[in-house]
Parts: sequence; C-alpha cells; structure tokens
Amino acid sequence: MSEYVGIAVMFVLAGGVAGAMVVLGSTLGKKNSTAVKLEPFECGNEPLSLPMGRLTIKFYLTAILFILFDVELVFLYPWAVVYRDLGLLGLTEMAVFLGVLIVGFLYAWDNGALDWQ
Repeated sequence: MSEYVGIAVMFVLAGGVAGAMVVLGSTLGKKNSTAVKLEPFECGNEPLSLPMGRLTIKFYLTAILFILFDVELVFLYPWAVVYRDLGLLGLTEMAVFLGVLIVGFLYAWDNGALDWQ
C-alpha cells in the first residue's frame, strides 16, 4: 500500500494547484463584460443566426444506438479472447448480455431511431 502514497500525494497536489488557479483566476481576474464579449462566437465571423430551439428526439435515439453498439463491442471482444476458459457459464452470461442489448435495440427501433427521412 505504501507504493501508492506517492501517487495519492501527486493527485492531491495536482487537484490543489488546479483548484487554486480556478479560484484565483475567478477572484483576481478582470471582469470587463461588454456586449461584444457576450455574443456567440463563430470562428471570428459574425453569427448568422441564433441557435434554433430544442433538438429532436432523433438525436437522442441515435446516441442511444451509439452507446448500445459501443458497449456491445467493448464487452464482446475481451469475452471472445477468453471464451475457452469461461466454458458454458461464459456462453450463458454472454447470451444474457446480448439479450439485454437486443431489447435495447428493439426499443430504439420501435421508437423510429432507424427510420431516416
């Protein structure tokens, strides 16, 4: 356990320095808010328009699908590497895991996440 003391001290010191910089910057820094500084910034150009209202549900469903397939690949590859050592129990666990993912996929499909117009 003593070999981790140095790492813990480093994290505490790094957090302390970062926190001190944020606090000192916010308390001692200049606060000169002008109308130009408060405008939205678009790469140095004048903004064309204000941002539109809310995002549609399609964006959130696409994010759900991305997370669904990303998590599947993250867990499927290491399982395939050690499959022979796991035996029938490992196969059963992976079947349950893929079943849960299929339920999530069917939910996204039912909500129209795959119907692009």
